[in-house]
Amino acid sequence: MKNYITICIALLSIAFGFAQSEKELVEATVNKETIKGHIYFLADDLLKGRETGTPENKIAASYLANTLRSYGVKPNPKTGTYYQEVTLQKTSPPKEVSLSINGTTIKEMVVLKAAKMAQNEQSVYAGYGMEEDYEGQDVKGKIVVIKAGSKDAKDARAAFGLRSKKEELAKKNGAIGIVELLNAQDNIWGFISHNFNEPRLELVELDDKKEMTNSSEFVYIWALDKEHVMAQNLATSRAVIVDVSMVEKNVKSITSNNVIGVIEGTDPNLKNEYIIYSAHYDHVGIGTPDETGDAIYNGARDNAVGVTTVLSMAENLAKYPTKRSALFILFTGEEKGLLGSKFYVENPVLPLNQMVYCFNSDNAGYNDTSLATIIGLPRTTAANHIKNGAKQFGLTAVDDPAPEQGLFDRSDNVHFAAAGIPAPTFSLGFTAFNGDVTKYYHRPGDEADSIDYDYMEKFFKAYVASGRAIANDPATPTWTKGDKYEAASDKLYNKLKKN
Repeated sequence: MKNYITICIALLSIAFGFAQSEKELVEATVNKETIKGHIYFLADDLLKGRETGTPENKIAASYLANTLRSYGVKPNPKTGTYYQEVTLQKTSPPKEVSLSINGTTIKEMVVLKAAKMAQNEQSVYAGYGMEEDYEGQDVKGKIVVIKAGSKDAKDARAAFGLRSKKEELAKKNGAIGIVELLNAQDNIWGFISHNFNEPRLELVELDDKKEMTNSSEFVYIWALDKEHVMAQNLATSRAVIVDVSMVEKNVKSITSNNVIGVIEGTDPNLKNEYIIYSAHYDHVGIGTPDETGDAIYNGARDNAVGVTTVLSMAENLAKYPTKRSALFILFTGEEKGLLGSKFYVENPVLPLNQMVYCFNSDNAGYNDTSLATIIGLPRTTAANHIKNGAKQFGLTAVDDPAPEQGLFDRSDNVHFAAAGIPAPTFSLGFTAFNGDVTKYYHRPGDEADSIDYDYMEKFFKAYVASGRAIANDPATPTWTKGDKYEAASDKLYNKLKKN
């Protein structure tokens, strides 16, 4: 009888241990001091904001690669190292640019596309530069002046999104360039100026030579026009004279690296499916000083925090692997136009149709430490795993509270989503894209010592718990039925639609 009671107690203890094991496995590896170590290093002034293509960005990549190595994560299966080389084209804006419209010198401007040009001729004001605005207009061989955005969307983000369409329409109608008048607040214009008046990076494509030839024939300039004063005057002017002078841009090739690691799953069948854990490690470098004179944009929240979620996952899975395999990707070039993730999807190290989920992490800031905000939460069948993972550590997982910002399409997840892979983004908690979010977003004040690390510990544990649950679920995660990327997913995984 005594032996029977002992065996029963032992069995109950084992059962209780299994019931608690997943949470305990998370708590065994995720701790505040390790979190601090990663974030303080990546956001240190010595790394000068980790701008893509700089020596400091390469130092960050080396730190990440060696951290994965120290955990026992296997390297990139294609190279045998922890790197994937990304070749980029660095285009420096022309040093000499002058622009005036109807005799007014434009001082605040950015050159989106440059060409050698010296022209002082009659121009055309063409409204928003949309298709209907060219009706009855002769713009052949001229520079058109247009208003940023459209009738329905007038902010800077919308203006940038319409850039390609407006360029296409201008070229179709024979124009040789665009001057687009943008109404923007000082902080937004400062961000635009920092990004576009500095050297720009693009992926090197096979048709780059052709692209450069085409761009050399066309000029695209954004000019600051507060409260649309100039646009209103030009709309009623009988004549529009644009005087523009510009020298050629400077182009050279540089390299950067995505950082990649792999951990094999434990299940003989499910290990052939991979969960991607991703974040970008670059930031925007050195820019306009703030009121304290600080010019280093450290990027603690954006995105040392996101990188640390992935490192936390890697450390955990190296010790306690899940049924599905794990692919860790830390991207370069996100701040330059999602370049590292675009390159990866076009050059995967493992077949994309084995990637069943991309659990991305990217951040601007937070204004509610009771939340984890998941951009695209209801769009995949893994939503409950994420909600439960957050709940285990005292957080509530919520969907994007600011859909007007288009955040789903502004991070690396979107390239995987477009390929068909379910891909939400795990972000710090916010209830609106304002306040403490915009206070630190792409600002010099985004420093490691301005972060609440008690909240960080909960946040990272929630991410690891969620990822483990998704990776151990016998059911493969999918897009929610009817999602815009469902068709791409069907094609990627060769699913047959049922009548």
